[in-house]
Amino acid sequence: MSETAANIIKASYEASAVRMDQYPQDGLTEVAFIGRSNVGKSSLINSLCRHHGLARISGQPGKTQTINFYRLTAKLSEEARQEFFLVDLPGYGYAKTGVANRRSWSKFIEEYLKKAPHLKLICQLIDIRHTPQAGDLAMLEWLRQNKLPVQLILTKTDKLSKTAIQKQLAVLARGFGVKSSDFIPYSAVKGTGRAELLDVICPLLLQ
Repeated sequence: MSETAANIIKASYEASAVRMDQYPQDGLTEVAFIGRSNVGKSSLINSLCRHHGLARISGQPGKTQTINFYRLTAKLSEEARQEFFLVDLPGYGYAKTGVANRRSWSKFIEEYLKKAPHLKLICQLIDIRHTPQAGDLAMLEWLRQNKLPVQLILTKTDKLSKTAIQKQLAVLARGFGVKSSDFIPYSAVKGTGRAELLDVICPLLLQ
């Protein structure tokens, strides 16, 4: 599927939830995004949808405290259009968040990931500038243990040179026990990685 064939042509906020009975009931495919607080998730979502301000960007980590659903329309070909939900999950690993809040968030995030009937893919976002972080490793291990489909995305690649990106790819691949090709390097600023991510998401909408 080429970049010109697959695209997001419409995006809008749908709902926020902390319980299953609050999830949209449309039966549409869902693709969820999760990552450490301040990983650049909102910027990536806005970049993917080409909709500035769709997901709120904050300099304060831990700002997203609910599961947020966005209704997207994908153009799969000249004739085919398909709606789906992009699901923005709260960030994990923010130290200043209270213990009670962390437990509450953990519970409803886990419930969503385990029980959402239309969830087809979880995109785990990882900041390319750092060595493997304990929270990221633990999240990936949990997703694997629960046999959930994961796409690893490396954010903020515009902060590094091409040489540094290749070096970090190798470091992170070793740390996460995957191949470098298992990552999609992404820059919300430059839009690099957008076509590759769409090529992963759009075929799911045809299943």
